[in-house]
Formats: sequence, C-alpha cells, structure tokens
Amino acid sequence: MSFSIVHISDPHFGASADLALIRAAEELVPDLGPRAIVVSGDLTQRARHGEFQAALAFVHELERTAPVMVIPGNHDVQWWTRPYVPGGMAAKYRKYMQYFGPHLTPTMRFPEAVMASVLTSHGLAWGSLTLRPRDMAVKGHLSKREVTRATRVLADADPDAVRILVVHHNVLRGQISDRMGLARWRQAERRLASVGADVALCGHDHQEMAGTLYGGTVVSGAGTLSTRSRGGRPAVFNRVTVDDDAVAVEFYTWEFDRKLFRRTEASTFPRPTGHRRAAPTPAAVAP
Repeated sequence: MSFSIVHISDPHFGASADLALIRAAEELVPDLGPRAIVVSGDLTQRARHGEFQAALAFVHELERTAPVMVIPGNHDVQWWTRPYVPGGMAAKYRKYMQYFGPHLTPTMRFPEAVMASVLTSHGLAWGSLTLRPRDMAVKGHLSKREVTRATRVLADADPDAVRILVVHHNVLRGQISDRMGLARWRQAERRLASVGADVALCGHDHQEMAGTLYGGTVVSGAGTLSTRSRGGRPAVFNRVTVDDDAVAVEFYTWEFDRKLFRRTEASTFPRPTGHRRAAPTPAAVAP
C-alpha cells in the first residue's frame, strides 16, 4: 500500500502571488501522480473577492489531477468584520465560504486513507492572543473541541488506513523565524500528538520543514508559492508518501535560473503506528 499527497501552502493570491511559481506547480503536479492534493491555507493575501477567485481557479486546475482539500489560513479570515457585521463567527469566513463552500474543516475518505482537518485560523480571538502585539490575528488556536472531532474522524477509519491531519499553522518551530504558529504551543503539540495521525500537514511559516511530534506523527510543513518566502529562500512545495512502514517527505524547490521546481531533498521517517495498528479513541485526547 502506498498513498501519495502533494502538499501546497500559502499561495497568497493578490499582490504577493508569484504567477510563474503557480504555473510551474500546475504543470508539475500531474507528473507526481498524487492520490490527493492539499492546500493548507492562506490562499489569499487580503481576503478580497478577486484573490479568492484566482485561488479557486488554481484549485480547479489542481482538481484535474486529484481531489483537493482546502482549508482557510489566517489571511483568509475577515476577522476585522466580526465586531461590526451581523452574523458573529460566520461573518469572518463569509467570503471564504462563498468560494470554497460551507465546510471550514473538510474531511476526505479514500479506500486506503482518511484525511481530517482542524480549524486554527480565527483571526483576532481570545484563544490566540499573546503578550506580543505582532501576534494579533496571526497566531492560531487549536481548541480541544477541534481535536476531539478530528480524533473521532480518524478513529472511524479502517485500522490499516493512512491517517492524515491537516492544519494551517506550523506545528514545528520555524528554523528562520524561530516561531511556533500556534498560541499555547506546548498544549497544542500534546493535543495534535494525541489525535492518532500518521502525518500532519501544515504551512503558515513560509519555510519548508519535516520532522515529528514527540517522535510520532510525521509533520510536513510546506513553504509558499508567493514572493513572501522566509529569508529570501526559494519557494517549496512538498510531496508526502506513506507506505506500510514509512513516511517520506520530499521537497520540490524552485530554481530561479531554470524557472522550474526540482526535487531537492527527501526525509524518511518510520510510520508512527506501523501496519495494522489499533485505531485511536477520542478518550485519548490530551488536555
């Protein structure tokens, strides 16, 4: 059994998008033969209609190759409207839902895999506030309710199925930024580790990353398909392949001179729970 995912994040359609990167990714993805494609948030720069329209066209092009899961990032949330627009929480996501549907936390099921997502992008919210003003509406918050729901989704899968969790904010510390994407990150890490996923896919930090949570769940952090790459580094998207015993995370890095993406690095990790593992239970969710 092998299950392959192309993992893209943070295209930031708008002034920050790099159309050469977008076109090159669209051309390469079919050759990678993914079973599924994930775009883990920040489709837009300012949550404007034109930006969402361009992002939707990009997703439709990707869907020509494989089913695509999309989740909102912090740039896709109109958090500033909540105090003034009727509708409360729904007002923040109104434009996103207009283009990508009402489900902020989609689920995908395949015969050999299940993919669940959690919502961490809330804009300005109590759960994501920190003492640093620069974190306002940038940090994410992972609630216990979201973790419990995702755990149940994965627990319902066949014991042999690949379990994938999708989250926007980076769950490993950025090497250049030295920042965690989630507020109360120690608690968030424990909760994520308790879900029982083989792999967690994230973005937000604009730098590629691969590692594990507590030596278990393998983390794939995709870079950005925009001009906002961390530290002036080239853009990167990932391919993740899960087989019976291992998880491979490959980086496809933009080459400025040749104007194309090329596989530059691969990391392989043991599959956290091995083959024919016991399914997790919601009772195992960490505090």
